[in-house]
Amino acid sequence: MLPPELPPLPALTRAEGELIDRYLEVVDLLARINPARGGSTYGGLRAAQALVSKSAELRDALTLMHQRGENELHHETLTRALRVLDGERRARLVAVPPPPPS
Repeated sequence: MLPPELPPLPALTRAEGELIDRYLEVVDLLARINPARGGSTYGGLRAAQALVSKSAELRDALTLMHQRGENELHHETLTRALRVLDGERRARLVAVPPPPPS
């Protein structure tokens, strides 16, 4: 049996695709650094070091969009893209987890 097919990505400009990719990379790194999720200090350090360059790439993607005249983020389209790329789950890993049931 084949796994369910993911919905297709919405049509994005190249710059919007770059924005989504860089944003999710930063989110993934922040999740690795999240002290509430445990892990090693070395892993967190490596993620923090990578965060510097990935943040610059995210900035560059937004700069390029602005320079090309893409002055507004089409949040509905970008939200659909984030959902297809598992952005909700990935972003939850950045947050403080809920307390255990008492």
